[in-house]
Amino acid sequence: MNKKKTYDFEDLFVFELANNHQGDVKHGLSIIDMCSDVAEKYNIRAAIKIQLRQLETFIHPNYREADDPSHIKRFLSTQLTNEQFHILIDHARNKKLITMATPFDEESVDLMEEMNFEITKIGSCSANDWPLLEKVSEKNNPVIISTGGLNISDIDKIVSFCDHRGLDFALNHCVSVYPTPPNLCELNQIEVMRSRYPGITIGWSTHEDPNDSDIIMVAYAKGARIFEKHVGYINKKVPSLNAYSAERSQIEKWIEKYLKAKELCGSNKNPERDEEEIESLNSLRRGVYAIENIEDGEEITKDKVFFAMPYQKGQLYSGIWQENISSKNTIRKNEPLKMNTLKIPPPPNELIIQHSLHEIKGMLNHANIKLGPNFHVEYSHHYGIPNFRKVGAVFITIVNRSYCKKLVVQLPGQSHPAHFHKKKEETFSVLSGVLEVTIDGYEQKLNPGEQALVQSGLWHSFSTDTGVIFEELSSTHFNDDSFYRDKKINSGSRTHRKTYTDNWGRFTLEDKISTQ
Repeated sequence: MNKKKTYDFEDLFVFELANNHQGDVKHGLSIIDMCSDVAEKYNIRAAIKIQLRQLETFIHPNYREADDPSHIKRFLSTQLTNEQFHILIDHARNKKLITMATPFDEESVDLMEEMNFEITKIGSCSANDWPLLEKVSEKNNPVIISTGGLNISDIDKIVSFCDHRGLDFALNHCVSVYPTPPNLCELNQIEVMRSRYPGITIGWSTHEDPNDSDIIMVAYAKGARIFEKHVGYINKKVPSLNAYSAERSQIEKWIEKYLKAKELCGSNKNPERDEEEIESLNSLRRGVYAIENIEDGEEITKDKVFFAMPYQKGQLYSGIWQENISSKNTIRKNEPLKMNTLKIPPPPNELIIQHSLHEIKGMLNHANIKLGPNFHVEYSHHYGIPNFRKVGAVFITIVNRSYCKKLVVQLPGQSHPAHFHKKKEETFSVLSGVLEVTIDGYEQKLNPGEQALVQSGLWHSFSTDTGVIFEELSSTHFNDDSFYRDKKINSGSRTHRKTYTDNWGRFTLEDKISTQ
């Protein structure tokens, strides 16, 4: 699933008012003020959430005086009128909080629309209440659904329901035990849901002891990006809260732990290393030193050097040592080999491909794409291997019969030149990354799950800024069926622009490439 989001659920904090307003509008306003102050202090996106039930119809008339379940008396004793809810919500808007409600019946869904709530929340107890979900699906609100008590097949149905109805939705991992002990938090389920439902924001609806603020750090690290907590306001009238609702100091500590987790986790992108880290590594590296005098122009082999601390700035170090370098001037015994005093040849062709191969395998692993032991690899380097990182691609042939299936992998920044096929028709289907393809002069940008048809005889080229993996599904592939716009490619030898191996060719690449 590759759902295009329109509402940004990322890093949203939801403060659950629930019954902490005690059926008292003034007390509810105090909670809203507190949440607004905290949100402003920590510069976070925050929503205030209330619960809506039309109690006249929600509770069976024969059970309005019942002691069991205990929720009935609590709901009735804290009941507010629609006018009172308007007061709370208008105040939340004035305080620049996002307005959010959990409807428990169909009438409340209509009331939410009338009161212009911004987000609809579905509680765990209603997550498979299909009449209610059908009603919610008729509205335009973004929806967050908690999944407490549900097994994974239940969640699959909910995701399918929301996706088929075009809902803009997110999921909250939730444990409906109040308070939730640590052994029941099951935070690994956040990772499971992120993997199972890619493109869907996953959150953590928390009911743990509000003094246990460390849990949010783990939840963030696991990938939660919505955080929901019951909150309350302590004063003379309400001197204490229940075992899972947080007062101001607990909320602040909770958010501080979130901010710390966010700082610790950093970005999903491979970071640029700062100077401090580089200097720290350099202080432990072994530099390359001459074991004997090396004359001007002399080839430097491993037996003429040794590796030792300290590494000096500008020096060749052990991690980038290679054979076939030579000196541009005389280097005395025990002197460092400085980069600016060396002639360093470009890396050999087999090394260029092998280093790229490591990155390609990493991309396949990251996309969770598994290959069996039987496949054929084509390293395509149209302008020679030294230019492979700029112009090229790797084609992994899975099957080539009356039909053909390949995986095509391009590294970030690679392009494939314009060409056409006389015999073959092919469909590109992107699995990971973004593919920019031009077909018969029309440019397209394809995201995961999107496809492009390339009919026989049409000029086409493709490239990627991000790195990309896509399937190429086609009729039978023939080696003599690619015709390039650049006539130099067509006239060049096939070994100059193609290297073929069975599997990855880890033991054959050097022999194949060294003969080119």
